Amino acid sequence: MFKGSNVALVTPFKNNKLDDDTYIKLIHFHIKNGTNGLVPAGTTGESPTLSHHEHERVIELCVKESNGKLPVFAGTGSNSTEEAISLTTHAEKIGSDGALIVTPYYNKPTQEGLYQHYKAINDKCGIPIIIYNIPGRSVIDMSVDTMARLYELKNIIGVKDATGDLNRVNLTLNKLGEDFIQLTGNDDNALEFNKRGGAGAISVTANIAPKLCSDFQKFSKSKNSNEVNEAEKINETLQPVHHAMFVESNPSPVKYAAKLLNLCDDVVRLPLVKVTEPTKEILKKALHSAKLI
Repeated sequence: MFKGSNVALVTPFKNNKLDDDTYIKLIHFHIKNGTNGLVPAGTTGESPTLSHHEHERVIELCVKESNGKLPVFAGTGSNSTEEAISLTTHAEKIGSDGALIVTPYYNKPTQEGLYQHYKAINDKCGIPIIIYNIPGRSVIDMSVDTMARLYELKNIIGVKDATGDLNRVNLTLNKLGEDFIQLTGNDDNALEFNKRGGAGAISVTANIAPKLCSDFQKFSKSKNSNEVNEAEKINETLQPVHHAMFVESNPSPVKYAAKLLNLCDDVVRLPLVKVTEPTKEILKKALHSAKLI
């Protein structure tokens, strides 16, 4: 149900409020351009600075506008277990296909604490859950053994791996098997990730290059050598774009790139700020190299 190119949707703002109209246009932009799944209210969607109401609102809009055309895995994580339960049960109630739940940041729980956090959420909901393991932001790293314990629960189905460690794909595959869904959170390693057994990506770059990202994912898993070669070509084309997305803190770069493509404004909420002039030049060059502008 959840594989290929899944976009970590940006959240557009206007006058520091949600820009519903632009957000709806973005959703339909992805439906038309081959994106395989929608992930609202994640890191790229600036979830840390969304109010509880706004967080629920962007998920509701995504579910409503996708209208079953694409699966929606809502970002419902929090470093408060009770808040994560609240967001996840709301997402289930309004029709989300699943939830992407980040490891609880700042608290620095033990592996047992991580297990109990996800188990508590699992026990209160009935939709699939993808673990979001991103040590660079959360400080903690969920072990493969802890994921194996969680996979025994009814709703845990996979992981978004943003460790950047490709060996984790092999370790997880060997421990949990092929049915455990592995999605990369790092666009730049997606080709090798898939070769090792990954099922796709939750992508930042897909915000601005949905067709290329979708074609890349499809071809990278093909048994046809010509299509695999095409995936390698697309991967080479997109590498400068992937790297440009993280010259400054995500999602400031991708929002500026989206502005260049007339998709949305580049407004971000404090403590994030718009990208600097040197970064703008890097982004323009990367988009030109990929023939996106």
